Amino acid sequence: MENKHPLLEVKELKQYFKMSKKFTVKAVNGVTFEIYPGETYGLVGESGSGKSTIGRAIIRLYNPTAGKIDFDGVDISGKLSEKEKKHLRINMQMIFQDPMACLNPRKKVMDIIAQGLDVHHLYNNKQEREEKVFKILEKVGLSKEHANRYPHQFSGGQRQRIGIARALIMNPKLIIADEAISALDVSIQAQVVNLMKDIQKETNTAFLFIAHDLSMVKYISDRIGVLHLGYLLETGTKEEIFTNPIHPYTKSLLSAIPHPNPIVEKVRISETYDYETSGIDYTKGVKQHIGGTHYVLASEEELKSWKK
Repeated sequence: MENKHPLLEVKELKQYFKMSKKFTVKAVNGVTFEIYPGETYGLVGESGSGKSTIGRAIIRLYNPTAGKIDFDGVDISGKLSEKEKKHLRINMQMIFQDPMACLNPRKKVMDIIAQGLDVHHLYNNKQEREEKVFKILEKVGLSKEHANRYPHQFSGGQRQRIGIARALIMNPKLIIADEAISALDVSIQAQVVNLMKDIQKETNTAFLFIAHDLSMVKYISDRIGVLHLGYLLETGTKEEIFTNPIHPYTKSLLSAIPHPNPIVEKVRISETYDYETSGIDYTKGVKQHIGGTHYVLASEEELKSWKK
């Protein structure tokens, strides 16, 4: 992994929203991570921790307050030229949480999926456009006949597949999946995640997988970042995080995962974590190296007491 160049590098990303003269929401506070080609990076955290904000800042739906974002060798954190914009729009795509809200109800599936192709003129004639759409529909487990229907004629899982198809048709290098499965039934979640995994094997696309469901993140991700209140508290491979969680917040998240074995489940103790009373100050923490790719945000004293 080390010799490969990261596809996406996020350095000290900050995203603040000014609400009024006196009040600013600091949604993301100096987050740093990288994603390599063909890997899945899972970003985990509770609601309001800043996961989606990071995804939207990376794809430039927001203008980052501070920090640097390097994507595919291009710095995309400042003002973008038309050429940079096009590079970004073609090579990075997003799958949103609510498939119904992000599919135009007045358009047929054919036109929804081909939207990116239309904008960037990526076909020579109507037939080629149709063929591309049919091919991608097949890839996500839908059929040609579905192309002439409208979004309301599909179930939630099928709509999410349409969203995935719309992202995939651009053949992007990075797909940001923002809670892409949380609105779906568990059985459908598994299908959609397996679909993403298969697609990744085939196309070597990198995924930024944003979710709050740790067991799903463990299943799909190569590396994981744990986010809380806009700070990246711990990051490492899934083995490092799951077998050796250091930060109390990570421990509390892991302890909340139900166990399939009823005997173990009966004695499972959920750890509680409250930032206000924990005595931990995120602003004073520095990135501490635990081993391998495992880092944790902590002061020297905190790290000593957590490792005991």
